[in-house]
Amino acid sequence: MRKKLIDILACPMCGHYPLKLVAIQENDDKVVQGILHCQNCGRWYPIRDEIAVMLPDNMRDQKKDDEFYASYEKYFKENGIPRSWQATEK
Repeated sequence: MRKKLIDILACPMCGHYPLKLVAIQENDDKVVQGILHCQNCGRWYPIRDEIAVMLPDNMRDQKKDDEFYASYEKYFKENGIPRSWQATEK
């Protein structure tokens, strides 16, 4: 995902923007692996292989998200991002 896209991306569940970007692996102006975090509703969205996977709750794959979380748990904890992406909206 190109870093400059962060200014236009909004949470698909609550519409909040901008999202917080946590870059785990970068290549020039692209985020290869990372996390997009909505600081309004608490949901997070993975960036896998340069693709931001921003699906609504009913289309998410819990197993894949659990695996992603386990792989990058350190980054979630350092940035205060909850494990569950099914946060309660404010």
